[in-house]
Amino acid sequence: MKKFSVKELFLSPQNCGKIEDPDGFGIYGDSECGDYVEVYLKIEDEHITDIKFLCKGCPTAIALTSLMTILAKGKHVDDAAEITDEVILDSLEGEISEEKKHCSNLGAEALYNALMNYVLKDIES
Repeated sequence: MKKFSVKELFLSPQNCGKIEDPDGFGIYGDSECGDYVEVYLKIEDEHITDIKFLCKGCPTAIALTSLMTILAKGKHVDDAAEITDEVILDSLEGEISEEKKHCSNLGAEALYNALMNYVLKDIES
């Protein structure tokens, strides 16, 4: 499996931006005083065909959220729901400091919330 560098992901983040009229939308964090992530999903045939994110946070938060989108794109929604902070950290080239490991949780939780938003919309319709 390809490993990703935090520095490269920060300098050239993938999948930044918003999706108009997303099939799933999730947020995680505190927009007022801390790291904050929004995730937008387009889903066809239960697969993530497009994913975008907006992140207010440190370089590590931006890089690891970008990595989450790379891991999620193209996956079946059930498989994408298994992308945890541990999966994100295991996809890194090298280690990050203990005080920055929490940044992997931002993208994983926002993705999970976006997937739940998609599932709940599907159930309600």
